[in-house]
Amino acid sequence: MTTLPGRQHTALLVIDVQNGVMAGSHDRDGVIANINTLVGKARAEDVPVLWVQHADDQLQRDSERWQYVPELVRHDAEPLVHKNYSDSFEGTELETLLAERGVGRVIVTGAQTDACIRSTLHGAFVRGYDVTLVGDAHTTEDLSAYGAPPPGQVIAHTNLYWHGQLAPGRRGDTVSTAEVTFAGGDAG
Repeated sequence: MTTLPGRQHTALLVIDVQNGVMAGSHDRDGVIANINTLVGKARAEDVPVLWVQHADDQLQRDSERWQYVPELVRHDAEPLVHKNYSDSFEGTELETLLAERGVGRVIVTGAQTDACIRSTLHGAFVRGYDVTLVGDAHTTEDLSAYGAPPPGQVIAHTNLYWHGQLAPGRRGDTVSTAEVTFAGGDAG
């Protein structure tokens, strides 16, 4: 259904699962395990896996906090996209990498739900992609001290509002890790 002509393939995005981001994240180990499951499944089905890595004042490039968590291992052939903004498309080569692979549908995993995940969901959708959020493979830290709801509620709300997103020629949805399919047009 993507509005991007000739782009019938799907890709898995693994966004900002870095030491400094995940250190205080809700259900850290469960989310990482689910992402590992999806990465393995994507590799087995020859589906592109693209890794996104954020850098800013709190995540200095090449620092320990900036590194991906050790539980996730990127293969050399899998692109690594460096970003400085919440939207993984903004100021990066992500769009070019997806176009080269004929991707019109992205499956989104990673962190943080209320920042980079949310921004990338919307960024992909307005650029014409079908966008599937994996509801049990994204997380955020507890920002309730700043007025945000507890992280479980942030995640649940994001899963709720992304489920059933529609726009002309494209859609968004939320599925669990177990429901993910990489075939275009399927629910997951």
